[in-house]
Amino acid sequence: MIHHLHPKIQHYAWGGYRFLPELLGPPAPQDKPCAELWMGAHPGAPSMVQTASLPEHIAANPARWLGEAVARQFAGQFPFLFKILDVRHMLSIQAHPTKAKAEAGFRRENELGIPLDAPNRVYKDANHKPELMVALSDFWLLHGFRRPEAIEAELERVAELRPLLPHFNGGDLPGLYRYLMEMPQGDVDGLLLPLRARLAPSFDAGALPKSSPDYWAALAFRDFELPGGHCDRGVFSIYLLNLLQLQPGQGIFQAAGIPHAYLEGQNVELMANSDNVFRGGLTPKYIAVQELLNNLVFEPAEPRIIPGEPASAHETVYPTPAPDFALSRIVLPAMQEYICPETKGPELLLLMQGAVITGEGERFGQGEVMYAMPGEGYRLKAESGAVVYRARVSLG
Repeated sequence: MIHHLHPKIQHYAWGGYRFLPELLGPPAPQDKPCAELWMGAHPGAPSMVQTASLPEHIAANPARWLGEAVARQFAGQFPFLFKILDVRHMLSIQAHPTKAKAEAGFRRENELGIPLDAPNRVYKDANHKPELMVALSDFWLLHGFRRPEAIEAELERVAELRPLLPHFNGGDLPGLYRYLMEMPQGDVDGLLLPLRARLAPSFDAGALPKSSPDYWAALAFRDFELPGGHCDRGVFSIYLLNLLQLQPGQGIFQAAGIPHAYLEGQNVELMANSDNVFRGGLTPKYIAVQELLNNLVFEPAEPRIIPGEPASAHETVYPTPAPDFALSRIVLPAMQEYICPETKGPELLLLMQGAVITGEGERFGQGEVMYAMPGEGYRLKAESGAVVYRARVSLG
């Protein structure tokens, strides 16, 4: 059986004004930024199914709404959070914890009596947050630390950052990053203000390509100026992390501890059901320096773009090591069918384009979301061509 699932929009300041409203259609708001579309049971924005929220349905009957295997494996909790993002302004430099560190950190902050909604609360839940994203447009992001020789070359190239070379000391990335994160604001400004002044004319003239970290640094100087004209230390990370451009249909996986930041574009994102984030700059939100440093993976990251693998004539899967979720894209020409004989757990199916008719004869159009019940099969038939993103639990 398939139910209509009603997602919720998150109106963060970095979001766009057109993409999500055009995807969803009326009555989607168009007078304020629409950053993320949340589909799932996260308490921050739980989806509705029929007349109750998804968490309420699950609490009343976890075996029915999750399936016995998923309910057992994930302690009666919906295991993933499905999103669409429209990144108009770059997001913060950030990373996420492992499951063990999330459990310990959540327990510690509870014992300290820090409210869940407190600005200085770091651990919002006891879960890890591995993430998979697939680009819907040209998508720019930062992902993982560069190789030591690449970092050294970048510090040499940017004259204003050359004073940092002794702190790198031939490849001491943890030492350099700790130095940058703990540096007094006056020293941050001493390094970055001259860089801001040099880059601004070229940026304003449109002379900086997006393939250069200088472009994103100049953009960050404009969008994240601190009170009093001070510079955000998150700019340093732009020069230390891999700068990537993904084409539509390409994906990438963000494992625990990998620093990253989304810079521009639209994507589909699937993650464990968590809101645990450690921030390292380019944000007005709380930056927990010690937690960030304790959780970062300082090994160089060789970015692995996921092109997707064919699972059938109509379905492309994006494999990851995460046990919490699996994502695939279904492309159906007119009058073609996609058949799932039996679901092993709950599935969310988002219509990105076109429309489909289910086996029960119900029509779902662009921007609508289906909740496929566990232990049952379903059938989708395209009216005149359809693109569906399928999120489910990875049960092997």
